[in-house]
Amino acid sequence: MGKYLSIIIGAAVALLGLLGLVGWWCDFLMVLKGSVPVMLIFGGAIAVIAGLSELKDAQGREKV
Repeated sequence: MGKYLSIIIGAAVALLGLLGLVGWWCDFLMVLKGSVPVMLIFGGAIAVIAGLSELKDAQGREKV
């Protein structure tokens, strides 16, 4: 019975989410517009840190 209950609850939650998305589309777009630049900043920072770490590892291998 638990498997069926989880499917029913999952479908109901997905339907509520879809209805909320349709009802609050303008608000959703506003949040999306505000979060995309922040995600790009964090993604860029992670890429720079990963690149610096890779350079540091490469220099450590050359010394040995």
